[in-house]
Amino acid sequence: MRKLLFFIIFTLPAALYSQTAYQHIQDEPLYNYLDELAAIHIIDINTAIKPYSRHQIAGWLEEAWDRRDELSNAQMSKLDHYLDEFALELGNLKTGSATLYRRDDNLSVHLLPPEITWRDSLFRSVIRPIYGFRYFSSTNEDFFHSYGGAEATAYIGERWSIYASLRDNYQNKQRLAEPSFLTREQGGNYKGAGPGREGGDYSEMRGGITYTWDWGSAGFIKDHMQWGDNHHGSNIFSGRTPSFAMIKLHMNPVEWLEFDYHHGWLVSEVIDSAKSLWVAENRYKEFFYPKYVAANMYTFKPFDRFRMSVGNSIIYSDQNVQPAYMIPFFFFKSLAHTYNRGILNQNSMMFANISSRQIKHLHLYFTVYIDEFATWRVGDPDKHNFTSYKGGLSITGWPIDNLFINGEMTRTTPMTYQHRVPVTTFETNNFNLGHYLRSNAADYHASLRYSPFGTLQLTATYTHALKANIYEYKYGAEKPLDSNPVLKDKTWANNTLSFRAEMMPMPNMRVFVEYSDSNIRGYDVDYKPAQYYLDRFTPEYLHGETQTITAGFAFGFH
Repeated sequence: MRKLLFFIIFTLPAALYSQTAYQHIQDEPLYNYLDELAAIHIIDINTAIKPYSRHQIAGWLEEAWDRRDELSNAQMSKLDHYLDEFALELGNLKTGSATLYRRDDNLSVHLLPPEITWRDSLFRSVIRPIYGFRYFSSTNEDFFHSYGGAEATAYIGERWSIYASLRDNYQNKQRLAEPSFLTREQGGNYKGAGPGREGGDYSEMRGGITYTWDWGSAGFIKDHMQWGDNHHGSNIFSGRTPSFAMIKLHMNPVEWLEFDYHHGWLVSEVIDSAKSLWVAENRYKEFFYPKYVAANMYTFKPFDRFRMSVGNSIIYSDQNVQPAYMIPFFFFKSLAHTYNRGILNQNSMMFANISSRQIKHLHLYFTVYIDEFATWRVGDPDKHNFTSYKGGLSITGWPIDNLFINGEMTRTTPMTYQHRVPVTTFETNNFNLGHYLRSNAADYHASLRYSPFGTLQLTATYTHALKANIYEYKYGAEKPLDSNPVLKDKTWANNTLSFRAEMMPMPNMRVFVEYSDSNIRGYDVDYKPAQYYLDRFTPEYLHGETQTITAGFAFGFH
């Protein structure tokens, strides 16, 4: 209660600020909580475009506080927790008994969770150390994943924001997210773990600088992003690749229209032999071909709590940034016909998302990613377009308070997310930008989440995922590319049942334990043995029938 009274007293200054520093998409408890508030009609948000800015989130928390009489006890406990976590964006200094030092309303130093906060009329900032640890005890292997670093957020005046996050990851004995693995683990650009150590290390540096005005924001950032409603992996931009630098634009000029755009610098990892050269000591210096992505999404809101989003993107690899692709509002495929006339086009795609929360407690959503489409293929049983579909529904707070139920299906045809030119694939650092199962695959996912009290969440999930035949994207193949059978022969399948308990004992801290029972196997298909597919698609600790207990904690998201 003391925290809530503190919030009431100091929230008025928060309205003065409108700034954009992003909250990472892996903060799943927070994003799930905002989904809950949207489903029970406390707030109205566009969940097709993530991440959200911390000031957006703070504004939604204020709305929830204004309607707190409609929240359950567990939802109020979470709200109390997040009001403290977003104190800076709400114009406050964090409260609590773990304050080591405080000077007026400007400086606050906390022990649990550790952070230093400063606030004055021009400059507001928070600096936090980051540390997380996960221990895996599996039928096949025991190992751990640890990470550490620091993050900082600063707001200058009323428009400028700066944020940065650095974390070094170490995974001993195992690498959890190689580009070929069919998991939803966050991707990393691994290096060797070092002498005498198995596994891998990778470092992730994120952040950016943004400028915000009354109806939009623009910035230069390096971060993860996710487009498309989902609860088990988006099929537009999934956000599971290593982060990449981008120019990012968001506009919301009227209530019924939002617009999002980014132009990004991807990592092709394709060697440009013309630029590579020998240097001193007989060493060969290699250079990658440049690779870029431009993407936009228009989101229309014709009715309350109903949104339709349409957009398109292009992967291109000209020697220099093409200015035409930096015009945010274009249909990029048309530009490719102009700039690549008579030669192989760049890689373009379209997508759409529909989200309805008009019925209280119910969220219906549908996403389609179109890699290649021709009307003459429609209705032909021997042809298919290159597409990925996702449909899902979730029920929140009905028939029981604090209960969340979700079901979701994804189906992707052969050749989707692939391209005949290696340097214009839908990838960065060889990680697919889209759905984690890539092409010719299906995913069926169900989850049930319950919050009995406080910030405790109990979750049960079931996943059935399958990967079918792998076809090369090349002309002159035995069959036309659009005639490859859809989901004909299984090469790999995953059946996993899991139970998870997670709690947030203090702001910016999570503790959790999870048990999973998996059966992941490969199959003898297309003259390759089952073990080939199992090794290619699955980290070793998940091979076959396994039971895994995972436990850990985190200061910072994960």
